[in-house]
Amino acid sequence: MAVTEPAPVAPTTAHEGILRRQTLRESAARTYARALPIVPVRARGLTIEGADGRRYLDCLSGAGTLALGHNHPVVLQAIRDVLDSEAPLHVLDLATPVKDAFTTELFRTLPAGLAERARVQFCGPAGTDAVEAALKLVRQATGRSAVVAFTGAYHGMTAGALDASGGAREVRVARLPYPQDYRCPFGVGGERGAELAARLTESYLDDPKSGVPTPAGMIVEPVQGEGGVNPAPDPWMRRIREISAAHSVPLIADEVQTGVGRTGTFWAVEHSGIVPDVMVLSKAIGGSLPLAVVVYKDDLDIWPPGSHAGTFRGNQLAMAAGTATLAHVRENRLAERAGTLGARMLGQLRSLADDHPCVGDVRGRGLMIGIEFVDPYAENPTGSGPPPAAPQLAAIVQRECLRRGLIVELGGRHSSVVRLLPPLTLTDEQAVAVLDRLADAVAAAARAHHV
Repeated sequence: MAVTEPAPVAPTTAHEGILRRQTLRESAARTYARALPIVPVRARGLTIEGADGRRYLDCLSGAGTLALGHNHPVVLQAIRDVLDSEAPLHVLDLATPVKDAFTTELFRTLPAGLAERARVQFCGPAGTDAVEAALKLVRQATGRSAVVAFTGAYHGMTAGALDASGGAREVRVARLPYPQDYRCPFGVGGERGAELAARLTESYLDDPKSGVPTPAGMIVEPVQGEGGVNPAPDPWMRRIREISAAHSVPLIADEVQTGVGRTGTFWAVEHSGIVPDVMVLSKAIGGSLPLAVVVYKDDLDIWPPGSHAGTFRGNQLAMAAGTATLAHVRENRLAERAGTLGARMLGQLRSLADDHPCVGDVRGRGLMIGIEFVDPYAENPTGSGPPPAAPQLAAIVQRECLRRGLIVELGGRHSSVVRLLPPLTLTDEQAVAVLDRLADAVAAAARAHHV
């Protein structure tokens, strides 16, 4: 007797059916989809509507890609204008009016001291492609191969970018301490901790027997994003700039997530006043569409034709959307707005630590905010310093936020940091709604976790 397979149970909603098919068809490498089981069908500004009819406040913003939120009118109009003009959409690296407008606007926003002598390389469409291009550039320009990066870094998912990131398992890049107050690698924090981190970097580069050869480049995030929202102290950034210049090591600033006004200045390096040799840009510069570039000083521009290429480096729709985004942020002073509103939100979030011992630290810059959760009653295995990270609690907070219609991301040590990356167009009223939902979620998670 033949055995027949049972008929699959029909999902009760289209929403459930889509999620079920995704689980069956897509790779186990899924990330956001696991923690955020929603099916977006419409979006505008801060708000996403799911296929189940629920509405969410999106404080993930495409991992920082959506500087102006979802479907901003100036971005949509820029895309329509290109489509209506019958301009080619795919042009490799040919010159076009759309590209010329993008590079003109980009150069208008670059830090003083870089724009007047900058060159731009269009590469593959993701931030990790730009990191690969930057590493390749400095290696070719200096004739050296080693790279210095910093603990906790995240620079992308391709091989070279992973080597420079904090979680790399093969040591082909020297990683030196990145200063932070809450979990200072030297146990002191503040200005003293930052100075010790800079001094160790200088010592390694000065000592021929340190095991760190003179590198081709030094890559740093002005604010670590995936690493847990760790802003680099401005004095440390200035010291790193001095050290790298003294050793003729090109300094690469990874502004993939921090750029286009996110931290309160147009580019995060402007907080410290430094001018890097290379800037890696992606995410928000494409106005929600894939685009990545490397901007670097002209004395590094020694590549012969064809040294670095990419099929999709001529995305005209992304360049048009990017031009509109860059101009809108600049003309409406949204970077300054992000700095002011972000400082206010940080102040209000720090009151959570007074009410909940499980909130170990609140930190950030502009609208790039992190809340680190800890187990306040667990014994610290080192015998000193902050309590151990509480990744399970952070995951509960993320789920409780989603239940309340708030989308947040996790990162940092053991994924114990809840991260907020709202669009720069966030209003005061929306900020209040975000903070109210987050505070309610933290209280619910603390009760469930008995902390």
